[in-house]
Amino acid sequence: MDDDPSIFTMIIEGSIPSHKIYEDGEVIAFLDINPFSYGHTLVVPKEPARTLDKLSEESAEALGRVLPKISKAILEATGAEEFNVLQNNGPNAYQSVFHVHFHIIPKFEDGSGLSWPFKTKPLNNEDAVSLAKSITRLMQ
Repeated sequence: MDDDPSIFTMIIEGSIPSHKIYEDGEVIAFLDINPFSYGHTLVVPKEPARTLDKLSEESAEALGRVLPKISKAILEATGAEEFNVLQNNGPNAYQSVFHVHFHIIPKFEDGSGLSWPFKTKPLNNEDAVSLAKSITRLMQ
């Protein structure tokens, strides 16, 4: 990361206030100050990794343990029945705070929450076979 601490690091350290909803030794969660919808929450590892691929296995496991628990509590507290989990890595992927974080965004019938304007393209089978083999080989 940069030498300057991210706003999330400052929240973790307590030098900036937040509306904290969860904290343990490895993860903190707080309400987003510019929410897409009521209950929009950020779940942040305390490890200051810029992107998910730079995050330690321990922090990733900690996030995996708490994301369902936090999601369930948000749904119950807000009355939402549906939600999105969003995680961006790098400026071209719309990451604006360069410290790994997950957005839990409740979705309501009034349309508030995350919109889905994305377009897909058909997957070329030959390219898919080659890419799947390459990714699988790199994970071994």
